[in-house]
Amino acid sequence: MAKEKILITCALPYVNNIPHLGNIIQVLSADVFARYQKHTDNEVLYVCGTDEHGTTTETIAMREGLTPKEVCDKYYKIHKDIYEWFNVSFSHFGRTSTKYHHEITQDIFLKAYNNGYIIEKDLEQPFCGKCNKYLADRFVEGTCPNCGSHNARGDQCEDCSKVLDAKELLDPHCTICGGKTEIRSSKHLFVDLPKLSERLREWAEDKMNWSQNARNFTLGWLNEGLEPRCITRDLEWGVKVPLEGWEHKVFYVWFDACIGYISITAEYCALNGTDWRSWWKDPETKLYQFMGKDNVPFHTILFPASLMAADDGYILVHQLSSTEYLNYEGGAFSKSRNRGIFGTDVLNSKIPVDVWRYYIYINRPEKSDVDFTWEDFQKRNNEELVGNLGNFIYRAQTFAKKYYSGKVPEVEDQDADVAFNEEVYSTLAEIGQNIGSTKLKSGLKLAMKLSKMGNQFFQENEPWKNEERKANTVKTALNLCATLAVAIEPFMPVTSEKIWKGLNLKGDVHTLNWERARSPAFKGGESINSPEILFQKLEDKFINDLKDRYSGKKKQEAKDLIEYEDFAKCKFKVARIESAERVEGSKKLLRMMIDLGSEKRQLVAGLAEHYEPDEMVGKSIIVVANLKPAKLFGLESQGMLLAAEKGNKVRLLTIDGEIEPGAEIR
Repeated sequence: MAKEKILITCALPYVNNIPHLGNIIQVLSADVFARYQKHTDNEVLYVCGTDEHGTTTETIAMREGLTPKEVCDKYYKIHKDIYEWFNVSFSHFGRTSTKYHHEITQDIFLKAYNNGYIIEKDLEQPFCGKCNKYLADRFVEGTCPNCGSHNARGDQCEDCSKVLDAKELLDPHCTICGGKTEIRSSKHLFVDLPKLSERLREWAEDKMNWSQNARNFTLGWLNEGLEPRCITRDLEWGVKVPLEGWEHKVFYVWFDACIGYISITAEYCALNGTDWRSWWKDPETKLYQFMGKDNVPFHTILFPASLMAADDGYILVHQLSSTEYLNYEGGAFSKSRNRGIFGTDVLNSKIPVDVWRYYIYINRPEKSDVDFTWEDFQKRNNEELVGNLGNFIYRAQTFAKKYYSGKVPEVEDQDADVAFNEEVYSTLAEIGQNIGSTKLKSGLKLAMKLSKMGNQFFQENEPWKNEERKANTVKTALNLCATLAVAIEPFMPVTSEKIWKGLNLKGDVHTLNWERARSPAFKGGESINSPEILFQKLEDKFINDLKDRYSGKKKQEAKDLIEYEDFAKCKFKVARIESAERVEGSKKLLRMMIDLGSEKRQLVAGLAEHYEPDEMVGKSIIVVANLKPAKLFGLESQGMLLAAEKGNKVRLLTIDGEIEPGAEIR
């Protein structure tokens, strides 16, 4: 088979946070593929790095009192340390704030600009006058125009989940300083995607080797019709636009982030005295990319469009492997709530790295979302790693030690287990084929099938009492152990090396040619080392402690507690509802006029789905009377009424008896 050039990337992790298991999946997915390729004669390059530009970096820098570069330096080290602990085999782990990145990004832009694919348009964005900066949608909060919730961001409402535009928020404010925001219009540069639409479609339609969700997302975008895509932002931190009159703007992070694959390759090649163009401008190079489904359109529409527009000989993605989401115990990961497992938690868990790697791969969400649960994590470790893989390796080595003084037995009948060995080596070939076509979970399942075959082989041949078959059984089992060491290396490199060294085999198991591994490692008479227990059971108490620690409950409980002085500030008063009516255009809101004894006030509340307006009139209710007014659906609400909620039912807290409006509740 001809030698190939294999270039591997995964979506660049954003530098503003600590990655959780759902993020780490992509880095590890690419790592399995890269490790497998190193078992072939192919030339392999696996590059990754931190995505460091954008509004979020500037905003976090402001919050933490750091410069954007200091923020990037801080999180770059955190990411690098986590991936090193996971034994990720990057050829180079770089970052997008280097001179290589700025120069290559500007060069691609200028070529696209000169080729007529960049246009100028106005863009409306939220702006904070107090911070004197434009804000990313997630840094704007306000009232949802759909349900009236105060938990709405510029991109989505937390309560009703409606996707929003920052311009739709009612009473919007900046999450950094709390100041009011406004919508401002400014001129920006756009990639003319409609002009590239047919070229993109022609290129994408025949990519049958992509993950199904990647094809669906891509063709869905193309079928809906592409719009020009903005590629600039009003920021200081980022790659400057190299055009006269545009120096005050930088490139939008999703324009320059994907170019990071090229610039990180350039940095790697500069360090090794080679030319990065031999990878990115060689039509023989095959580019494999790994990512979550939310990143697909940027890699199959925007990034290829930019390279097409530059028309400078860049290769495009050959194989794109995308996954669905990994969730945590039925919900989302949340660092602020201490809910879920993040990279730093894994490092501190005292659970071996290969247990984590195994669980991530065997649960890789390839076709649907998958939940991480501690019960499943424990079960897979105890039954599959301890009871299956670890058990077989230990048994085979123990029998050699016990009956043959730690040597591989020499046998007379060399052909006794030919059929079994042929099945082993054909399974190894199938594992390679699965990994090579990015069917990673299937590859690992086949590897675990090999150890099941080994345990079954032992049980059927009973070397503890079948003297005639004992030598052949032990030798065949030890050869299977060697095959297993190679088969699991891309997934569990530490365990692979332990098995290899335990068998006292020569050579590097991390680079051993996959084809040459499809033959017996032992002829007979070789010495092996003492058996080692590869995995330990995870006990219930240990797992329950971890589950409790990362549930977010304790932190949330502590967060929910308030001081008595805070509670004492609230003034609860009796009010009588004088009138009520539905708010036009809203399904949930009612507008009420209430009597507070000394004054009349207007309240707006989300009760329209639970009470008819006529039912409200005359009720005596409890109101938080000293709450700062807020706008809901453009109407000012001058207080908050108290209600009880259970499931889908909401009921007002009312006062019985002759208590006059304005009476204070103590």
